Amino acid sequence: MQASDVKDLAAKVSAEVGPEAQETAARLTALFRHLFLYDRGNQLRVLEESGLSMTQCKALLELGGLGQESEAWQVSDLAEVFGVSVPSMSRAVDGLVKKELATRVEDPGDRRVRLVRITRLGQDLVETLVAVRQSGIESFAATLSAAQRRKLDAAVDSLMDRDDIAQTYEHLKGSESA
Repeated sequence: MQASDVKDLAAKVSAEVGPEAQETAARLTALFRHLFLYDRGNQLRVLEESGLSMTQCKALLELGGLGQESEAWQVSDLAEVFGVSVPSMSRAVDGLVKKELATRVEDPGDRRVRLVRITRLGQDLVETLVAVRQSGIESFAATLSAAQRRKLDAAVDSLMDRDDIAQTYEHLKGSESA
């Protein structure tokens, strides 16, 4: 997807979204940008040191899933999730396999189909990326006043009825106690 395509898509979505949602999005964008760069770019540094492209990084994070028992994916499904071509995702996966972060395995249901599965080394990298991100956000949270933290907790807590968010939260809480 070209930059101009992204801008066109963003303009289309903005036209379909009301002003209140746009304001919420603007505030979230400011917060996420601040959080992403708060720890002086440590998360970016880990990504750079891994030598992975953005497509490889996104694929690895998806392959890593939320638990130790992550599922295997077809390359075409990964490509669809991230809006890239199958050949582009196939090249990204080839790089992950070469770095021993993922492996291609036979689909037990159809031997003609090859699936991509994360390796232990790949899972370790995913865990490092998540830990670095978590550490940066914890450092930021420590700078908040008690009143700011209570307000933020209340706002985030109101989103915990969404399965996608609650599942991620439960996984993160479980991995902290492990």
